[in-house]
Amino acid sequence: MRYYSFNAFLKERFGERVQKITLDAGLTCPNRDGTRGRGGCTYCDASGSGTGAASQIPEVRSQAQSGMQAMQRRYGAKQFIAYFQSFCNTYAPVQHLQGLYGSVADLPGVVGLSVATRPDCLSPENLALLAGYSARLMTTLELGLQSCHNATLARINRGHTFKEFLDGYELARHYPLRVCVHIIIGLPGETAEHVRQTAREIARLKPDGVKIHCLYIHKGTALEQDYRKGMFQPIEREEFLASACNVVEMLPPTTVIERLTGDPLKNLLVAPAWTLRKQEILRAIEQELTRRDTRQGKYWKE
Repeated sequence: MRYYSFNAFLKERFGERVQKITLDAGLTCPNRDGTRGRGGCTYCDASGSGTGAASQIPEVRSQAQSGMQAMQRRYGAKQFIAYFQSFCNTYAPVQHLQGLYGSVADLPGVVGLSVATRPDCLSPENLALLAGYSARLMTTLELGLQSCHNATLARINRGHTFKEFLDGYELARHYPLRVCVHIIIGLPGETAEHVRQTAREIARLKPDGVKIHCLYIHKGTALEQDYRKGMFQPIEREEFLASACNVVEMLPPTTVIERLTGDPLKNLLVAPAWTLRKQEILRAIEQELTRRDTRQGKYWKE
């Protein structure tokens, strides 16, 4: 492999396949409830970029048990990461978060805890709570950045600045947590150079992990309205592939690339249709890295 994949990292650490189980804790986001804004990010759908499982199985522990059983049947998996994905999973009183995290942390087979959130929803209290699990579980804080450009963050109604991201990241680094940063390729108004600049900023931070997403349009989002009005056109496949490879080349070799493309839901996807062919995209990225005779870290400097 020409990049440090999440599967490779997990096999190094645990010696076998480890499966992520996505969870919906039924929380919300300060960019939806009026604390920082209303309506959420322009690309975010009603499920908070998650599964919407809370409407089907409200109890997080039951969601986890159901997901683990499904992954055991499908892949023969024996070890799992409980992944709080939907909405903002540090945005609640610490006592409530403790109940949520604790309800899955003690399940047999759970070896990791991963919590996705915003950089403006971190505090010493909730970070200390998370860090308390790190002695026995691989504990990861997933921080959404999306772009280092404030104009882009405003355009997508993100509700925080790049400086606020940096402040949150620095605070998190005081705790024994893995930190994984999310970015999106194909954001409105951004060029390949914008993406390169975001990659440079992330590389400078040397995060433990990075997730690279491709911007797609889901039904019921503000981005869909812009698309229908002709105000936004999604990124073309070849442009995305080139930018994804550019990012890979700039990241430190020690940073785990935990995702390399988006993962839209077929029944909600408006455009672009090519984003549904995930395995094909992953193969194409590998082929482009091979064609360039390049690999992760080629352009990274300490």
